[in-house]
Amino acid sequence: MFGYVNVYLDQLSEEDKKTYQSYYCGLCRELKQYYGKKGQVCLNYDMTFLIVLLTGLYENDTICSEFRCGLHPTKMHTALKNEVTAYAADMNVLLAYHNLMDDWEDEHNGAKLMMAKALAKDYDRLRKKYPRQAEAVELAMKELKACEKNKERNVDVVAGTTGNMLGAIFAWKEDHWQEELYTLGFYLGKFIYLMDAYEDRKRDEKAGRYNPLIDAERENRGDYETLCRLMLTSMMSECAKCFERLPILLHGEILRNVIYSGVWTKYEYLQCKNKKSEEKKSKKEKEER
Repeated sequence: MFGYVNVYLDQLSEEDKKTYQSYYCGLCRELKQYYGKKGQVCLNYDMTFLIVLLTGLYENDTICSEFRCGLHPTKMHTALKNEVTAYAADMNVLLAYHNLMDDWEDEHNGAKLMMAKALAKDYDRLRKKYPRQAEAVELAMKELKACEKNKERNVDVVAGTTGNMLGAIFAWKEDHWQEELYTLGFYLGKFIYLMDAYEDRKRDEKAGRYNPLIDAERENRGDYETLCRLMLTSMMSECAKCFERLPILLHGEILRNVIYSGVWTKYEYLQCKNKKSEEKKSKKEKEER
């Protein structure tokens, strides 16, 4: 489900590109240090965004180090790590466990089940370390399963389960910023769910799996794409409002890049892919006449 919260590299300065990548590398190294290779496999850019966001807000003391990466050994790389990095790594594993179990239950993918089992002991430890976040994630997954079982037609209700999940994770501390961070994470989580459903709609329909956008497409054949765009835009609009209310100066350009441009990269890619598919289909039909 995750992996939609990216930067739009073409609009970032070289310095900001390096900074963002360094936080990503810091997260990767944190996962490797405490969870080994199984932790690194779960690495995603969504939690990198969380690190940059919380670092920008709380301005944590950050350590910069250089290292040589096993995957890219020809040059030295830079890693940025702070208190938020450790939290994001833990949340990365917490979410990955549920994501893997969800994939197993939906697709019966044996490899996903094996990976989930490999993270089981780590997950039990994290449940005790972060009871508030773990409880919120477990409740959200339970509600999501209920929506799928009952074939919930209200897209907003279904997307809200992921919103509540990410909201609890973004609210790092129970302090003055908790409510705003929760709300930001809530709308970003809903956006992620909708993007995932949008990307998987045809595949889910073919496989006979639940996807609330299948009914939405059938009921709005002429306006389906417009409807999806409006829903996604609405979610990111609310997310942006929350962000702009936060007193963030550090890494502001990177964060705005993600919120206003980066999250749309997968959507634009899918639009381009669909357009080429339609053109190819139209050309084939003309040739057969």
